[in-house]
Formats: sequence, C-alpha cells, structure tokens
Amino acid sequence: MAATISAVNITNRAVARTIFRWIHIVFAIPILGYIYSPFDKLPSYAFKTRFVFVPIMVLSGLWMWKGHVVRRLILKGRARQDTPVSAPPHGAALG
Repeated sequence: MAATISAVNITNRAVARTIFRWIHIVFAIPILGYIYSPFDKLPSYAFKTRFVFVPIMVLSGLWMWKGHVVRRLILKGRARQDTPVSAPPHGAALG
C-alpha cells in the first residue's frame, strides 16, 4: 500500500511540475512579443506585461526552482499545528 501512495505522490508532483512549466512558457510568449514589438505598439502591451505576465512568470519560475522548500515549510507548519499541546502534569503549577 505504501508503494502505491508513493507512486501517486510522485505522479502528482510530475503533473504539477509539467503544469508550472507550461504556465511559465505560455506567459513568456507575450513578454517576447513586448520586447520585439515596434515602439508604437508598446503602450498597448505595457500594463498587461508589467502587472500580469511578468509576475505570473516570476512566481511560476520561483515555484519550479524553490517549490520544494516552500512545501517543506508548509508541511512543518502543519505538523506543528497538528501536534496536541500536552497538559501539565497533575498538581503542577501553572504560570
């Protein structure tokens, strides 16, 4: 059973990696259009490029690069929240 859970986990990570890779590639295309377009067309691209395409591309790139660290931090935080706080021994002073 543990082997199947591990296989599913690896498959889910591979699918997520592929999705982030394609998001990164797709959002890079308008940026290339912005860079290589004539100067008179730049104002029509500027807002979308600066505030939509570049941030999404940066976030997807960071996730592909350091996503394992973020996942580890999230899992550590969940593990701390899930552990029950032990009550003081009977007769111990609170304070």
